Amino acid sequence: MVEGGESDGAGKRGWVANNVLLAGAGILALGMVAGGYLLGDGLLRAKQADRSVTVRGLAEKDVTADLATWTIAYSAQADNLAAAQDDIDADTKALRGFFTDLGFDGEALQPTGANVSQFQNNYGTTTYTIRQRLSLRTNDIKKAQAAVKRQFDLIKRGVVLEEGSGMAYSFTKLNDIKPKMVAEATKDARASAEQFAQDSGTGVGGIKSATQGYFSVESRDGDTGGGWGVSDTPYKKVRVVTTVDFYLD
Repeated sequence: MVEGGESDGAGKRGWVANNVLLAGAGILALGMVAGGYLLGDGLLRAKQADRSVTVRGLAEKDVTADLATWTIAYSAQADNLAAAQDDIDADTKALRGFFTDLGFDGEALQPTGANVSQFQNNYGTTTYTIRQRLSLRTNDIKKAQAAVKRQFDLIKRGVVLEEGSGMAYSFTKLNDIKPKMVAEATKDARASAEQFAQDSGTGVGGIKSATQGYFSVESRDGDTGGGWGVSDTPYKKVRVVTTVDFYLD
């Protein structure tokens, strides 16, 4: 009787152990299935999140220069240094009178350089050359334009400008318009991305990355400046291109 009871107890214990093992295996299998599903879903979402499109956006703005700089180069030659100096002084006086007549104050015109050279020919005659540069800086663009238009009046005063003389106009308020232009370029880039997404049957999400290009300030109408009376233009075009990487939904 005892032996039979012990046999029945061992059988029950074996049955319980087998059921526990089966239940554990079932739980493990369910865990593996769930884990596989979550892993696959995660990889799918990661792959979808990696979908993106890179586009460029452009912004342009017409501006007017706020600084004018006129470099004025002139020279005088003579057989002796004193005579050359007298001639260059006379030209300097004529130049200052020219700008005074146009309404510029005395501080607007400043010397920026001078040099003296001499040359002796085969006959032993020495020629002295004095070259001088003056610079006009003004924020009065209209007055600067008027000066350029009348530059040939200097010839009547006996002053001949050398090569390298010319007015240059600059726009110095770029930082004031940068934020708005970057926003416009980004908006333009998004419009391009939305067109791409529409054509491919997707949607545009947030910005993945963005790179701001450099700002360029060029003549609005393609004019070039510098050199022997050829004037730059105060009418400029500011341009910036941004590169933006958008997520695709």
